[in-house]
Amino acid sequence: MSDLEFAHIDEKECRRFQLSVELAGRKWSAAILMAGARGARRFSEYRTLVEGISDRVLAARLKELEEEGLIERDVQPTTPVSISYQLTPSGRQLISLLHPLVTWSHAHQRTKTPS
Repeated sequence: MSDLEFAHIDEKECRRFQLSVELAGRKWSAAILMAGARGARRFSEYRTLVEGISDRVLAARLKELEEEGLIERDVQPTTPVSISYQLTPSGRQLISLLHPLVTWSHAHQRTKTPS
């Protein structure tokens, strides 16, 4: 990539990019999105796939991702109430953009796990 590829990007675009990177890069967010892409639907499935996350943080991140339009929450009025989550089209698009990081992490032997 050359500097010319980015020369047309103005300050407004830089700010928009920064907000997007902060959203995706917030601790646990990408892992939660990846868990959704891997098939997690129930809270307990997300907790299992996102190793090390607390229930409180998982609930907060799911709510944030829902507010950002990346995850959809579905409440079924059963007894007990059944709540499931799934990626929205926007969430699926974001995870597809983040997926090359998986390849990059394999190539660069990133083995440190999040704490």
